[in-house]
This record gives sequence, C-alpha cells and structure tokens, in this order.
Amino acid sequence: MENRIQFKGKKVLVLGLAKSGYAAADLLHSLGAEVLVNDSSPEEGNNEALALQSKGINVICGGHPKGILDGGFDFIVKNPGIPYKNQVLQQALKKEIPIWTEIELAYLISKAPIIAITGSNGKTTTTTLLYHILNIGGKKPLIAGNIGTVACTVAEEATEEEVIAMEVSSFQLAGTEKFRPRISVWTNLYEAHIDYHGTTEEYAMAKAKVTRNQTKDDFFIYNADQPELLPYVERSAATKIPFTLKGRAVEGISADEEMIYWLGEPFLERSIIKLLGQHNLENILAATASAILMDCDKETIENVLSSFTGVRHRMQFVKELKGRAFYNDSKATNTLATKSALSSFQAPVILLAGGLDRGHSFEELRPYMGRVKALFALGETGDRLIEFAKSCGVPYAEKVETMDDAVNGAFQISLEGDQIVLSPACASWDQYPNFEKRGDAFIDAIDKL
Repeated sequence: MENRIQFKGKKVLVLGLAKSGYAAADLLHSLGAEVLVNDSSPEEGNNEALALQSKGINVICGGHPKGILDGGFDFIVKNPGIPYKNQVLQQALKKEIPIWTEIELAYLISKAPIIAITGSNGKTTTTTLLYHILNIGGKKPLIAGNIGTVACTVAEEATEEEVIAMEVSSFQLAGTEKFRPRISVWTNLYEAHIDYHGTTEEYAMAKAKVTRNQTKDDFFIYNADQPELLPYVERSAATKIPFTLKGRAVEGISADEEMIYWLGEPFLERSIIKLLGQHNLENILAATASAILMDCDKETIENVLSSFTGVRHRMQFVKELKGRAFYNDSKATNTLATKSALSSFQAPVILLAGGLDRGHSFEELRPYMGRVKALFALGETGDRLIEFAKSCGVPYAEKVETMDDAVNGAFQISLEGDQIVLSPACASWDQYPNFEKRGDAFIDAIDKL
C-alpha cells in the first residue's frame, strides 16, 4: 500500500530514538509532516538527535516534558522497546491518539509486497532462509525489520518489482493498525515478554496482528502443530497454509522422516537439508511455503536448502577443530531455545550456558540433559545451572567467569566426536550488551585455541 501524501501536514510525535526512531522521524519529515522527537537520554552525545536537529527537526532530550501532548498530535510513532506503561503513552491512550511503530509506516509507503514473519522463536532463521531462496530465485528481495534493518527505510526505496522479507516482533506488531502483508508467517507461540505485554494473551494478540488485516487474497502460513495458535488462526480471513511435522498432510506443507510434501505431494527429500534440528525443520517448512507462493522453482529451493547452515548466533556451525564441532547458539535466551538445540544432537554435547538470572526454571531441559556430558556455567545463573546439572546426573559441571575459560575448559575435557555448544538458555545482559556480542566472544575464544 503506497500513500505518501497522507503524511503531509500531519503533526507527529516520535517517541524514542535509536535506529527506528531516527528513521521514522527522518522519513516523516521528508514527507512533509510536522515532527517532534522526544528521547529520554541526554542530548549530549546523542548523535541521532544532533543529526535530526541539523535537518530542522525539533528534538527534546533528557526526559518527557509535562504537557507534551497538549499541542495535539495526529499520531505517535514509538520505539518498539518502549512499554505502553510509559507515562506519555498512557496519556496518549486516554486522548485516543493512535500509537504506531515504524513497521506501520513501512506498510503505508511501500510499493513492494511484504512477507512478514513473526513467532516466539525461529523468525530470524526463517526470514534469512527465505531471503536467500528469493534472492537465488531472482525475486529481488529486500530484508528488513527486527532482523536489524529499519523497515520504513527499506520500504522508502522499495519498488514494485521487489519484495520485502520482514521479521516482525510482538513489540512492533502491537503498534499497527492497517499493516497487511501479502504473506504472513507465524512460526510458533510460547510464553515470552510478559513483562512488556502484561499477559500471555496480550502477547499472543500482538502476534496475531500479523494476519489481522489480511483477506482471502493474502496467505497466512502457520504452525498447525500448536493448538495454542488455532483460536487466532480461525479469526484470520487469509488463505491458510498450515505446516506440520506430523507426517504427510493434504493441506499446506508437511514433513515425515524422509520427505517434505506440498499439498500432499512429495516435494523434496529431507536428506539434502544441511540445517540441524526439528525446530529448524519448522523454519524450513515456513520459508519453503513462502517461496513456493512467490513462484520460486523447486531447483532453487533445493539448492539453498542443501547449502544453508544457519544464521550467525542461531545454531551456527562455527568450525571443527581436532574432531570437535563448535556451534554458536547465543540467540538461545530461554530454555525452549536451548531445549531445541540439545534435541538436535545425537553425539555427546559439552554445553556452555548461563547468563542473566530472571528466576526462570530450567526444568524444561531435564529430558535432554542426558545428552550433556559436561556443563560450563556462566553469569548470574551459574550456581543454579550447576545445581540443576548435578540433579540431572551430568558427569561434569563447572562454573567459570569468562567465555575464554568456558571454551578452554570445554576443549580440554572434550574427545573427538564431541559437540561443544554455546546455548545459554538465558539473556546476555549480565555480562554482554546483547547476544551477538556474547556469540562473538565465543567465536573469538575458539579462534584463540
């Protein structure tokens, strides 16, 4: 949907900067909107604020002035990370001022069709895999959204001949009204971000916005193996494409131990797939279905699936050293993701885990801890993980202070054929600014061996 004239003369508050706030403010200003930016961080050293001011955009830093909404705004574009309990947003809700995130802007200005991928887990792998298939298939894809590139910036330059593969989070989807992708994908639903959304239902309802405005002319690809999704699936008016790992199915895309099927017919053999794990097979089905709907040919899909080995920090094969294989799964910030990682390996695993302590239980890992021959525990959860590993009968468990210590210790006690896996089951913020930096530290430690 492309309608750029609608923003001319509109009065807009952009709440919060960083990449998305800067991009939204810059875009709206270029489209003729009257933009005010409000960011809680100090102006000193705020490069985004200074850059916007140099373009003639009004920026207020250092907090939220009392009565900031009194002048009246047509809508607010907020940074996705700002919770709705923020005082300015609470006032805006009372005044019935629409609150958007920048993916709404991206949809409203985009000439290119959008494929939107969401889910509690797997959305980055699905988005990246789909991008590679579309690219090899000559579909001129662009990649955007929660994966790192601001969606409205990508959409501003997109043409009708291109297609945007857009990873979208619940934070982003919560701030949408008209957002309508040509194809939507919902990989799975697990409890997450309750501190932000308040309840599991509110979290799920935010996710469901990926398909809320779709019609029968659009497609909705969803995980049919999750009963939790079905109430939201039933409300969608889109043409539904289920995916399942429970054997050959007549509808949608499915898989058994040997084959992947499309509409019940054999499509390709699973033996060609390089990406490990049942959870990744779900991602593969979702990406493959999207590619088929975009008219990618079977040969292209096979070529990509036979070479794609994962996304950096997400079950990423790093290297093999003296018969030991190293895997970087730093993105595994909860027990569900680590459970999926452990279920992917048959050979003995030396697990590197731990991080920010949110008080979450590790019990979900217990059925898979028999595959773990040793644990090196890091961060705030280190002691709890050691206690848990011992209760599971893991032969060796040690708490370490640094990633170098963990990697060195794992390599020293490992044998040929072992898998050394960083899959923390915890957020990184106790020791690292993000999971990417944690994964980079793991790779750096391996390179030092």
